[in-house]
Amino acid sequence: MNIYISGSLAYDRIMNFPGKFSDYILPDKIHILNVCFNVNGMSEKFGGTAGNVAYSLSLMEEKPRVIATIGKDYRNYFEWLKENNIPLDGIKIIEEEFTAGAYITTDMSDNQITGFNPGAMKYPSGYRFNNVDSGDSVVLIAPGNLQDMTGYAEVCRQKGIAFICDPGQSLSKWEGQALRDWLDGSMMLISNDYELEVIMKITGLDKKALLGLAGIIITTLGEKGSLISTGNYDEAVPAVRVTEVVDPTGAGDAYRAGLIKGIALKKDIAVSARMGAVAATYAIEKYGTQEHRFTCDDFIGRYRSNFGEL
Repeated sequence: MNIYISGSLAYDRIMNFPGKFSDYILPDKIHILNVCFNVNGMSEKFGGTAGNVAYSLSLMEEKPRVIATIGKDYRNYFEWLKENNIPLDGIKIIEEEFTAGAYITTDMSDNQITGFNPGAMKYPSGYRFNNVDSGDSVVLIAPGNLQDMTGYAEVCRQKGIAFICDPGQSLSKWEGQALRDWLDGSMMLISNDYELEVIMKITGLDKKALLGLAGIIITTLGEKGSLISTGNYDEAVPAVRVTEVVDPTGAGDAYRAGLIKGIALKKDIAVSARMGAVAATYAIEKYGTQEHRFTCDDFIGRYRSNFGEL
């Protein structure tokens, strides 16, 4: 199956402050806040919704096509994607911008202050789905450039390509009718439980009505697993046992990768969601969103130990 992942590519630049923010923020001076936190250094990680999902799919021996924009500092990211056998031809370079970047400072109490520069993500990627086998393709539309998100859904509807809507961090940009139109005709809506509440508020639709737009709703519930909802039934999918919880960031993107791998293998939706749950555990056990590693044999063994034969 041809897999297309539309979304963002970003660098996560992570800094640790060897103190507590609260010691340097004076409540009675908030109106003239001016502080500087001297950090211990900075590490740079590959991130972004499209990059994260594509990376985990590559560990499952898929070659998803990333559809996104990237800035003039693209070379390191391209080397990483090539190293993981991920095609580059769906990625548009925006020479006048930096790649989207999150600048995350964490203090000793695990409080975080983050600045986010959308950079190249401000521009649409303008990918053309020419000569696509619509019957053997799936497109994940993850948070990224809003013009891309709406445009690719429309292209999928016109060409009869199955598409999955994953609005996530983009929800603050949507209005009711636009979000309803975007979801209409989608194979699936996937979100966490908080995002689903926001989606219902923005669209003015309850879950039953949303299932009139999207064929399936998958709601991720953190350590409680996930929930598959169709017009006929709900089915709970338990979370998979982890050896150590290190960093839950990126678990949702890894879940989507496992889910899509199941769809590519023509598994039913329950098995696909369980595969998502297995993939998510690997991301949780490492710090960063593209730091985990596993083989297909590892994956199958872990699936078997939690759910039986795959």
